[in-house]
Amino acid sequence: MIESIIGGRKAELTQSSKRTAPVVLSTRIRLARNLADSPFPQRANLSQRRVVLTDCVSQIQRLESMESGTFIEIEQLSDLEKQVLLERHLISSELIESSKGCGVYINSEQTCSIMINEEDHLRIQFLKTGFNLKSLWKRINSFDDAIDQYLNLAYSEELGYLTACPTNLGTGMRASVMMHLPGLVLSENMEKVTRAVGQLGIVVRGHFGEGSDASGHIFQISNQQTLGESEPEILERLGNVLKSIIDQELNARFKYLEDKPELLMDQIGRAYGVLQNAHVLSSNEAMHLLSLLRLAVDFNFLPESRRAEVDRCFIECQPGHIQYDVKSDIAPELRDTARAAKLRSVFSKLPPLSFDSLEENK
Repeated sequence: MIESIIGGRKAELTQSSKRTAPVVLSTRIRLARNLADSPFPQRANLSQRRVVLTDCVSQIQRLESMESGTFIEIEQLSDLEKQVLLERHLISSELIESSKGCGVYINSEQTCSIMINEEDHLRIQFLKTGFNLKSLWKRINSFDDAIDQYLNLAYSEELGYLTACPTNLGTGMRASVMMHLPGLVLSENMEKVTRAVGQLGIVVRGHFGEGSDASGHIFQISNQQTLGESEPEILERLGNVLKSIIDQELNARFKYLEDKPELLMDQIGRAYGVLQNAHVLSSNEAMHLLSLLRLAVDFNFLPESRRAEVDRCFIECQPGHIQYDVKSDIAPELRDTARAAKLRSVFSKLPPLSFDSLEENK
């Protein structure tokens, strides 16, 4: 059922040829919205949820930006298909758990997914590679205005948009950026940064959000506060914090490079060799090795043109994608073998690592 999505040649996070930033992989903005005349999903019975699903889909189909999109009912997906969409950040684990009477509408570029009957009636999210808070806000704000023309949304003049969880009241907006932070991790400063930004109302989570690990040195950083500030104010505050984190990450990288060049070259060299030659790789090990390879691109040890391959593999080496590739139900150890084979194929023709500048300065 998801073949058109997985095989799509326009997918932003896996097929984009746009140059991404050294620290920021992608940006996401999500809006929580509910219908004024329907009980929230967790209070609704199945019949009411299906009515909401039908109404929302019929209105979303009217939007020009979604004309070539795909609608999927979650309960019609296999567990594997759900896992693949989750790994692409197109659906949430909450939507999977509430599968009956739920659906998702995904545009052809996979830059917009609208989850229906998750925690709220609508979870509208826009995704884009790189650091793009302002441009992404313009797009999702325009989309939200269009949705508002067709659906009667629950809104209070005093509280703003009404949501199932009080933490989303007000704007209903969560903006997040996926950041690659090996410098802060290797220098053992990540915990300090997490505490500092937490005091500013910013939360740091793992790769797949709350409760997940930061495999591959990848962290999801987002706003916590949605009430009492406008969307531009939230985005400006978040943007300033993110710029500070970027500066700290780059400083940590170059300090590590200055203090421990041999160790850094060894770590990157081992990652380079293992990815080209390993025959068994777990998901966590693959993510760690890919992180080091991306760091090699950042330091110009490998050509910039290789960055897109690495970023794509962060997604495609996940368990669901590996299982989907082989088209059969295989045990975890066989997934590890298939993952290693895939990465060997992708990186078989990497140019040699160029440590010349470091060697000259030793």
